[in-house]
Amino acid sequence: MRIGILGSGDVAKALGSGFLKHGHEVMLGTSSPAKLADWLAGNPQGLAGSFSETALFGEVIVLALKGTAAVDVVRAAGVSSLAGKVVIDATNPIADAPPVNGVLKFYTGPNESLMEQLQYACADGRFVKAFNSVGAASMVNPQFDGVKPTMFICGNDAAAKKSVSAILDQFGWDTADMGTAVSARAIEPLCMLWCIRGFLNNEWTHAFKLLRR
Repeated sequence: MRIGILGSGDVAKALGSGFLKHGHEVMLGTSSPAKLADWLAGNPQGLAGSFSETALFGEVIVLALKGTAAVDVVRAAGVSSLAGKVVIDATNPIADAPPVNGVLKFYTGPNESLMEQLQYACADGRFVKAFNSVGAASMVNPQFDGVKPTMFICGNDAAAKKSVSAILDQFGWDTADMGTAVSARAIEPLCMLWCIRGFLNNEWTHAFKLLRR
């Protein structure tokens, strides 16, 4: 597939390299092309473009950028270009404030989520929350002694979630569908929990696992 990734940070680069590894075409969208020079040098098959060019390029879109910029970037990319497309939302509503005892601050309340804001801003995009609760280094084919970690997803479109689950399977994840977009209110704070261990112990290579019986 053609994958358009909106973002130029570590998450965007890691996912971009992962999609290329698995045979997809990839374009990263950015407002600062210089940020992608090293990534392009290491991934000669990858492409870079503006947000709007990337939105037009991708059959599947990935939002991999700061939460505070996400709604503006979606609008800059063009909501008409995202209409009907699967949009993987890897963002978190992290406030521009330091963590307190390892706990990040979110700018959303307990009864709202960034994903819901994004779905409201782009009503015809088929948003699926994924990749927000693990570090960039473990997003693609994570290695945990043969155990597949769990990626929690949610979204309003069942077919879109099925498509994202197929990508997650390709990337070596066990997928747990948590329902509609409202469930992002619970999935986004998993980022807080994941980061606590990192901040307190300087360990950033863990992931979550849902046990079933």
